[in-house]
Amino acid sequence: MSSLPNFANFVKFVCFNPFVSELLYKEEIFQLVGLCMEIHRELGKGHDEVIYKDALVVELTRAGIPFSREKNYEITHKGVILPHYYYADFVVWDKILFEAKAVERLTDSHIKQVLNYLAASKLRVGLLVNFGGDVAGMETRHFIDTNDEIQTRITRM
Repeated sequence: MSSLPNFANFVKFVCFNPFVSELLYKEEIFQLVGLCMEIHRELGKGHDEVIYKDALVVELTRAGIPFSREKNYEITHKGVILPHYYYADFVVWDKILFEAKAVERLTDSHIKQVLNYLAASKLRVGLLVNFGGDVAGMETRHFIDTNDEIQTRITRM
């Protein structure tokens, strides 16, 4: 299985998409998606989510990229810290929230999860990657909080 067509699609998305020209942390997102594409090329689809997360730990460590796994965020209600937390799969470079999925297709609840995690974390950029599904290749959704609104872009590779 060659990764060239997928990489070519990603480069086309990055180079010719006006959204990306103003992208926060463009180089970092490009590198993260490249690592995910390598994982998808190597493992393919059909594994449990935790397998893709474990593979991402290997890739991030080998690349020397700082990250936290299963980072928790407190939720407060009327000034009271609630007993349950949000657990982001990864926070990379202390500035990009990363959520991995291995599902047939992403749903609104997956998107809401990332948006809630972004709000709780106060981070401005989130990346949601689906390694599973019947869609040929890997699907990513990129979220940017511009302080006025959340922008999102979908890419299939």
